[in-house]
Amino acid sequence: MKGQGCAFCTVLTSPPLLAPCRCATAAMAPCTSYKLHYFHLAGLGEPIRYMLHYGGLPFEDIRIGAKDWPEHKKKMPFGTMPVLEVDGVMFTQSRAICRFLAGRVGLAGGGPEECLRIDEVVDAFNDLRAAVADWFYDGNAQTKTPKLGPLLDKTIPFYLVKFEAMTKANGGYLANSKLSWADLYFCAPMTWFDAMLGRSVLDGYPGLQELRRRVDALPGVAAYVASRTNAEKLCPRFAGQ
Repeated sequence: MKGQGCAFCTVLTSPPLLAPCRCATAAMAPCTSYKLHYFHLAGLGEPIRYMLHYGGLPFEDIRIGAKDWPEHKKKMPFGTMPVLEVDGVMFTQSRAICRFLAGRVGLAGGGPEECLRIDEVVDAFNDLRAAVADWFYDGNAQTKTPKLGPLLDKTIPFYLVKFEAMTKANGGYLANSKLSWADLYFCAPMTWFDAMLGRSVLDGYPGLQELRRRVDALPGVAAYVASRTNAEKLCPRFAGQ
């Protein structure tokens, strides 16, 4: 279905979502075309969705179900998602895509050192995400069960304590004392984390809780967050698809 943006842009989503167009120029040049390919869940696709909505960049939100994935997989450059199409050209790797979009929407660092600080946060958070995913997607109960205790008692607190300290040192943000794509990359998948672990992961970390509230209230992001269904926010598997 089509959602109408400005006179020059159309947002295509399934289900339909509207995002404001902020790409108008004096010459009224046509917008770049974006298509995001990802599963019907948050995961690695959610930071990309947050950034596209934050920047008001119209895009087609292509959500793939389990039964359609084997055929869709053949079309992906590395057989994985997320994939972002930019004017028909496919690009892979979630962090590379986010870094690219950050430059488009004003969330990149102001120089090499600021970019390094952002990448440091993002890569550290990705280490945490990988640890949670390693436990959650382990299909062998004999190896999965023993992982949960150390994950909850050691791994997650180890990272969150450090991220909490970063918010205190950076005026409520994770890097460079200003909003950056690191903040969106951290906050976007939090509903997914909460669903996987069956608890509010950020309880006890007030700086991170406030950061999440601020990010979810950003222009463009807030409307998207309000529009999400439980399946889109919480379903870490392919249940019901």
